[in-house]
Amino acid sequence: MKLYAGPLSLFSAKVRVALDEKGLAFDEVSVGWSLQHRYEPHHPDVAALNPKGQVPVLVDGDVVVYDSTQIFEYLEDRSPEPPLYPRDAGGRARCRRLEAAADELLFPSVWSLIEEAFYPAGAAGRDDTRLERARAALVGQYVGLDKELTGRAWLCHEFSVADIATFILVQAASSIGAAPTAEHGALRAWTSRMLARPAVSREVDAMNRFAARTLAARTTDRPAR
Repeated sequence: MKLYAGPLSLFSAKVRVALDEKGLAFDEVSVGWSLQHRYEPHHPDVAALNPKGQVPVLVDGDVVVYDSTQIFEYLEDRSPEPPLYPRDAGGRARCRRLEAAADELLFPSVWSLIEEAFYPAGAAGRDDTRLERARAALVGQYVGLDKELTGRAWLCHEFSVADIATFILVQAASSIGAAPTAEHGALRAWTSRMLARPAVSREVDAMNRFAARTLAARTTDRPAR
């Protein structure tokens, strides 16, 4: 298998964790990225394989999958053990709902935070209103997630793709100053359990190292490597 991925792409991170959790070997092609130009120009293979020109893209022989949720589903069908979806229909529905909520409800606020607090400010400067709106929305999401996790070790009874998708976004927000607080006790305990998983810890460490190199390079005008 070959995975086209971005070093700080949150959706790529989801897939890397799933591959690691399942113990599947893959070759990673890290596409070009910089603070100044982001993913421009797009990697030619990604542009050819994915009409949206985005990562992640998984290539497995003749099979090409380029949406992180669909990659999750493909990996589960291809390699059912260890499972990353519940076995029962109700559990799978809950898992799909929470994974979708991470992508569709949590991600927009995290992305606003990334654009305004991580990427260099544009000519108009930082949009403080957008930042505050994103932080407020994240608090609301954390309250909901805390309720989902109360009395549970994992979001869907057993560890699943819902945990992976949600954690990657909560971790990204936390790294930019919008972490869950003591009021979100169940959520904070869950993040500790997530970080204790080797596949998750490896991904977080790799992304943190790359981000640190990127920020250091920004002060010296050198590209991160």
